[in-house]
Amino acid sequence: MNLRRTAVGAALALALPLAACGGSDDAESGAWTFTDDKGTEISLDAVPERLVVQTSVAAALTDLGLGDRIVGVFGPLEGPDGGIDPQADGLDADSVEDVTGGGDYGDVNLEALAELEPDLIITSMYLEPQLWYVNEDVQSKLEDSYDLAVINFEGETLSGIFDNTERLAAALGADESDFEEGRAAFEQAGERLQGLVDDAGDPTFEAVSPDTDIMYVSNPDANPDLKYYRDELGLDLITPDESDLDEGGYWHSVSWENADTYDADVAIWDARGGEATLDAFKDQPVWNKVTAAEEDHYVPWHSVAPPSAQGYANVIERFADDLESLGLR
Repeated sequence: MNLRRTAVGAALALALPLAACGGSDDAESGAWTFTDDKGTEISLDAVPERLVVQTSVAAALTDLGLGDRIVGVFGPLEGPDGGIDPQADGLDADSVEDVTGGGDYGDVNLEALAELEPDLIITSMYLEPQLWYVNEDVQSKLEDSYDLAVINFEGETLSGIFDNTERLAAALGADESDFEEGRAAFEQAGERLQGLVDDAGDPTFEAVSPDTDIMYVSNPDANPDLKYYRDELGLDLITPDESDLDEGGYWHSVSWENADTYDADVAIWDARGGEATLDAFKDQPVWNKVTAAEEDHYVPWHSVAPPSAQGYANVIERFADDLESLGLR
């Protein structure tokens, strides 16, 4: 599987002020209005009760107390090594209908979707106007037939992503006081990871993803989680020079013959392809000259996660567990 090309297609295929509820007339009539992060104003006769949601956003809305409203999902649900996909962590796969289509990236089974009679479809975007896990053809059909709310991730910090998700959740009727628990868990997880890194003597980290002929070194400035690790928690994370970045600025691609361009103590490897991805690194002789490879210091990187504070708290706790298991001192 071409993991990074899929990511490119998603990112390239990958906020507004608070403005959600209608006025007093709407409140009296039971109507619901919301302006999403694309600037689209949605007006419904009532608060939407039947939601079909992209899987990572569905997991986040579940964290925020709206799981009982989600009747269907689309996008990755089962992970490459079995079980729930990390980006859908927290979802009960048996309680929702999966309407992901059987075609190429971003396909949705429109007949199965129609049978669910959704009041609202929810997804996200990394690069406006293209939607996450919705291809161009499906996007056009969804926009013609359904009300569609979009959460923006592009150019946002992790905190900004949480804000955008919580804004929609609050408009849907989630209890905002419950959001604080996730925020606290996120802060606690960050403090734990920061402490482990300090105790390990501030090792260097490199976020990497393999492809057939090249390796991608991720740019923290284009990845909100990596940027948070570097700027907020102080991780010494390799950042390619701007002049070396590929178009779009997401990464620096290097041939496998130059896989030792950067050296790091720990490799954060793109885990979307499961253990097969890690095996791809271990088969590369030049890469195995890098300190992280020589020492077998690998930590899975879940680059897509539920966009809630609790979702990322879980990701950071797993990161901390994996880092701790390396026994760095």
